[in-house]
Amino acid sequence: MNTAKHYINGRWLESVEGQAKIGMVLNPATSEHVVNFCDGTASEAGAAVTAARAAFEDSSWAHSPRIRADVLFDFAIRLEQRKDEIADLIVTVNGKLRREAMGEIMAGVSELKYYAGLARNLFGRTLEVEPDCYASLDREPSGVAAIILPWNAPVTLLVRSLAPALAAGCSVVIKPAHQTALVNNLVLECITDDARVPAGIINSVIESGTAVSSFLCESTDVDVISFTGSTRVGKLIAQSTASTLKRLSLELGGKAPAVVFADCNIDATVAGVVAGSMVMAGQQCTAIARVLVEAAIYDEFSQRLTQALKNLQPGFGNDPQAGMGCLIDIANRDRIAALLEQAAQTERVLLKGEIPGGALANGAFIAPSLIEVQDLNSSFIQQELFGPLLIIERFTDEAEALHRSNATRYSLAASVWTQNAGRAKKMAAKLKFGTVWHNTHNRLFAEAETGGYGDSGYGKLHGLEGMNDFMQTKHFYFETR
Repeated sequence: MNTAKHYINGRWLESVEGQAKIGMVLNPATSEHVVNFCDGTASEAGAAVTAARAAFEDSSWAHSPRIRADVLFDFAIRLEQRKDEIADLIVTVNGKLRREAMGEIMAGVSELKYYAGLARNLFGRTLEVEPDCYASLDREPSGVAAIILPWNAPVTLLVRSLAPALAAGCSVVIKPAHQTALVNNLVLECITDDARVPAGIINSVIESGTAVSSFLCESTDVDVISFTGSTRVGKLIAQSTASTLKRLSLELGGKAPAVVFADCNIDATVAGVVAGSMVMAGQQCTAIARVLVEAAIYDEFSQRLTQALKNLQPGFGNDPQAGMGCLIDIANRDRIAALLEQAAQTERVLLKGEIPGGALANGAFIAPSLIEVQDLNSSFIQQELFGPLLIIERFTDEAEALHRSNATRYSLAASVWTQNAGRAKKMAAKLKFGTVWHNTHNRLFAEAETGGYGDSGYGKLHGLEGMNDFMQTKHFYFETR
């Protein structure tokens, strides 16, 4: 059986000392044991950080932008060549639909090519302060970057931090989620055999607990942490890094509203809301979590949305007829089921998703749900639910739509659905979210920065600004007189 290993200082390892602790990964769609992983400790984390620091300080990697560009471009080519193998593994250990897995791999390929281009364009600036007196503002890599990842999009979320970190000239220590660590290994194999990458520039340590993450947060040899995950853990990281004043990039929880106006194209909007909310079975921080519908079309829209969600049947990830995959594990399936029982006591449940029987009974499957909520203080509106459970709300005018949308600390993404482009732009300017889409949702790509406000974190990923956390500016003053 395949076992995900650590990658430290140019070698795949089970442990740096003693007997490795081996953990099991279950296929969430069947509950069968499918792969293993080496469960790391602070010892592996320490070895990885030491290797990353030495490679950054002693190798020529930070000073070789053309090599970095070529390495990243070849990384993209190899990743695309192995896309089928990696997509099959994602379906096995994550449970998402194969088309979703393939989509995230190809997004990773695009991201690598984008930052391969940027690697050769890391320009500073020079100015003449007064005659014969100059200031040079030089851009240089931040140092050792730690990348801490969740399980829901193991390729995309790895590459969108790894690519800019390597393009900037940093060395990295990756801490993947143990559930998808073998996916992480396959992706890294597309670059680790490249002789142009010095040993220690890329490292990866797997763990199921918190010792490795804690070490990375507290180590004075780690300069940057790029974290994607829950707001609760993001705040813990911010607290634990305070003593070392690390630079942080935190993409945290989301509670994305879709604001639906009466003049929308109802057919297209219903389809868009279903696709935007049920992507990865709702286990995506930018997925639509709330649908705010103008009163004039509320009854019709809610009925049509209910039917569309009812028609979306969960299934195995490699089944082309499946409308949605499963959750990451049985515990999360049961958590959503318990929320539905709670909602039945306090809210109006328009559609209650059931746990299917038959061939799906042993997996973490649960059908989509739709719950009507109006109380803005309700936990169904204020808390991130992270599953196929959608909230629908009613509003009467633009002012109420804005008030309701912004009544949350989760401010990662939103969308506006209307045929009035001027209204959409006006709403976007007042919605307190890092990304706002018009008549679509979840359109993410390498060229455009994303990132949240409030409890959704800070820092940017993708685009030119995605480099900022992995670079710093040095002021050099000199005179020629």
